Amino acid sequence: MCFFTKLIDDLIHEGNTVDIATNESVSKVPAVYDGLGCKVYPLSCTRSPLARENLTAIKEIRKIVEEDGYELVHCHTPVAAMCTRLACRPLRKKGVKVFYTAHGFHFFKGAPLKNWLLYYPVEWLCAFWTDVLITINQEDYALAKKHMHAKKVEYIPGVGVDTKKFAPDALTEERRTELRNELGIAKDAFLLLSVGELQNRKNHRVVIEALHKLNDSHICYALAGTGELQAEYEGLIEKYGLIETVKLLGFRRDIPELCHAADCFVHPSIREGLGMAPLEAMACGLPLISADINGIKDYTKDGVTGCCVDPRSVDEMCAVIKKMAEDEAFRRECSKNNLEIVKAFDLQHSLDAQRRIYRENE
Repeated sequence: MCFFTKLIDDLIHEGNTVDIATNESVSKVPAVYDGLGCKVYPLSCTRSPLARENLTAIKEIRKIVEEDGYELVHCHTPVAAMCTRLACRPLRKKGVKVFYTAHGFHFFKGAPLKNWLLYYPVEWLCAFWTDVLITINQEDYALAKKHMHAKKVEYIPGVGVDTKKFAPDALTEERRTELRNELGIAKDAFLLLSVGELQNRKNHRVVIEALHKLNDSHICYALAGTGELQAEYEGLIEKYGLIETVKLLGFRRDIPELCHAADCFVHPSIREGLGMAPLEAMACGLPLISADINGIKDYTKDGVTGCCVDPRSVDEMCAVIKKMAEDEAFRRECSKNNLEIVKAFDLQHSLDAQRRIYRENE
């Protein structure tokens, strides 16, 4: 959000016109863009690749680009990008350029076969109608360079972390204790924190299962986020007798404070384009327990940033939680390392990389 707002604001102040086309029934466009003077065009596309509405969306996109004379179209998300590239295919002959940022391919090492069968052929074909394909992790970048046929393949370090916002020592010890009291967490408890939607891909279930197996009342877990698995997780917490130690916090706007109130951040996703939540935690100086998967591997290393685990292994999760809780010196060393590593993913680096790509492909 911060990345796109700052990027669009800068582009407009340079004399460019920047407008937005999206399906607002999926996600409303924030009011800030109206304040910047951006038009918002409604689209019919959905997140389902086989939905009939996408055929309508292709026609809508072509009409918008052609009638209003846009010179560059930058698309995001797999289905919207498919529709956009199909829509703009004939317009590229008239000089329209098409950029696509892949926020994590659905096909990756270890991905289900169905992902490769469904998404890979579409991305491979649409790459022929792409002027610049931008990737946000090194695995996707290597794959795109080798197999995709876009005119140009680029890498940027995600959408960037506002490291100033998440700077360490932003919370006084008094406020830290107060916040823990509000959460129902003892001052001397070892507090794990996760931030993310309650969905299968984020895989928070493995942490709940591990805490049940550890059976240690000193170790607590706070999970900030909402989603379709809310009721299921509530049931597991009650079934395992973890009501006092596992807290579902719902949607929160105080993530920096929550990070500073925690002792360790856990990110057990089974797929990530890059993963903003763990990067924000690193900017706070938290050690990580992270899944050893595609995008996250760009900035994590076992024994350096914390502990990297197989996200599907409850036993591995148990072992690393225990290590983190017991080894304070290890946590301090990881915190120090993370504050350095996260600098490469600062918001300004990402903005500079995106602006460079625009300049070089005008």
